[in-house]
Amino acid sequence: MSDVLAQDAVAAELARRPGWAYDGDVVERTFDRGDFNGSLAFVNAVAAAANRLDHHPDIALSWNEVTIRTSSHDVKGISPRDFALIDAIDKL
Repeated sequence: MSDVLAQDAVAAELARRPGWAYDGDVVERTFDRGDFNGSLAFVNAVAAAANRLDHHPDIALSWNEVTIRTSSHDVKGISPRDFALIDAIDKL
C-alpha cells in the first residue's frame, strides 16, 4: 500500500508537471488530441501504461479531448503511484 501525500507534497510534485492540477482528492489534466481517432489512440496508450503500473485512472473521452483523473483509492488520496502514472502518461 502506498502512503497518501500531504497537500504540500502534492503541490511540489505538480509544480514539476505542467498541465496537471489538484482538484480535491484527484489530480487531473485534459489533453487535446486533435480529433476522435487521436483521442481514442491516446486512451489506448494510457490504458497500456496503466496496466503496466497496475494503477488505473478515470478517463473521459470526447471528440478531440481526453481528461485523465487519478487518485489512489487504497489510501483515499494522492500517492506516489499517481505521480508514476502521470510521468508515464506525460511520456506518451
